[in-house]
Amino acid sequence: MTLRLIPYLVMDGNANEAIRFYEKALEATVMYRQSFGEMPANPDFPLPEEAKERVAHAMLKVGETELMLSDTFPGNPHQSGNQVTICVSTDDVEQARRIFAALAQEGQVHMPLQETFFSPAYGTVTDKFGVTFQVAAEKQR
Repeated sequence: MTLRLIPYLVMDGNANEAIRFYEKALEATVMYRQSFGEMPANPDFPLPEEAKERVAHAMLKVGETELMLSDTFPGNPHQSGNQVTICVSTDDVEQARRIFAALAQEGQVHMPLQETFFSPAYGTVTDKFGVTFQVAAEKQR
């Protein structure tokens, strides 16, 4: 069983600029980057033009560490200072469920743990201490 904690930065439309900055400042290597425009289309939620180039998800390698980041979706609130979250990544769906449920106790669920196109179990929750976590079970390859 694998369990990792990964810092996750949420940017407000400038994630591509941040990626270029971290490539230079931290000697980071881009391992993965996907824009909202590259995600599978959902006819129930058409993608606004201003969202297409924003980063939906990116992963950088900094030394031996990973750093994840994305942009907010246009119109979603972004507050400077609260843009750092922690991604809890596991290869075990049941472990993801247990962790999510524990963090949600006396906390606030922003997105219930659910299957997505990129994870068999993904959700976001702010715990009772005000720390926001993204819990994700890794898709089996």
